Amino acid sequence: MSGDGVRFDVTIPYYGDVALLRAAVRSVQAQDGDDWRLTVVDDGREPGVPEWFAGLGDPRVHYLRNPENLGVTGNFNRCVELARAPHVVLMGCDDLMLPGYLRTVRRALRRSPGAAMVQPGVQVVDGDGRPCRTLTDTAKKRLYAPGRVRRAAALLGGEDLAVSLLRGNWLYFPSVCWRTDALRAHPFRADLGVIQDLAVVVELLLDGGRLATDPEVCFRYRRHAESASAAQAATGARFDEARGFFLDASARLLAHGWPRAARAARHHWSSRLHALTLLPAAASSRPAAEALLRHAFAPRRAPLPAAPPPRADEPDPAAGPRESGTPSPEPVTGPAAEPSGRDAP
Repeated sequence: MSGDGVRFDVTIPYYGDVALLRAAVRSVQAQDGDDWRLTVVDDGREPGVPEWFAGLGDPRVHYLRNPENLGVTGNFNRCVELARAPHVVLMGCDDLMLPGYLRTVRRALRRSPGAAMVQPGVQVVDGDGRPCRTLTDTAKKRLYAPGRVRRAAALLGGEDLAVSLLRGNWLYFPSVCWRTDALRAHPFRADLGVIQDLAVVVELLLDGGRLATDPEVCFRYRRHAESASAAQAATGARFDEARGFFLDASARLLAHGWPRAARAARHHWSSRLHALTLLPAAASSRPAAEALLRHAFAPRRAPLPAAPPPRADEPDPAAGPRESGTPSPEPVTGPAAEPSGRDAP
């Protein structure tokens, strides 16, 4: 616990709708106990926001505005940098904590005090705050998440959890409570703008971190409808980033001795399926549709690196046999050169 008795830093990296932010703040204020602090880190310039916080008169709530826009990933890391308590939550500025959120997390940490992450039960709501059930969330719950996490508390880790999450990331990032020192050791990657949460989880698992779960629903995650324009905007760069991450992760996991997890990363089935589900909304844009199809059906391995050109004093291998005494070129090594072998179903 920090020197001021705060055990949980709830942070809200904010950019967006002021009304939704106010609702999120009030939901945190409704939490029980005196072992938490809320910090809102404003990455925007919406008028009236600093004044609203100044008028709250709640010493548990802190507000600061970044001097310049840091972007999503930069603001995530800023929130972690500001956290001083042993545990931190990076809550979405349009999400809601139900009154029992921190009570549920405390219970999970009593059972598993060394857990690097806690995932409680989540209710998904639409843009208007009404409970909804999307294809994505049904797959998370029924297809990707282990069945036991729906029925009882669990402690998961190692390659089994990595395989599960790489087949389909069933966590709800804004609802997760993290061990602060774990996030500091594995910050969000500046080169990732969409899949940075899964990248952090993979690093934590490789470092021996474990996930505690509790099925009690205590958090409302807001999922906005995918409009045609949103689908088009989230195509090429988004899925190029995802594919690059999965292929890089596959190589790291294989080197770590987790072949099943490496295979799951290389296949990245849920990401491919997601691309296909966006096709109808992107049908009016040929470049967008092509980007989605490219991601869905791209090869499951990184291409072999191009051979370097021969040195001036070395004959081209493609030109025929070498003279006696001329050294052979070094073989290509590493994950990209490994035979694909038989893929598991």
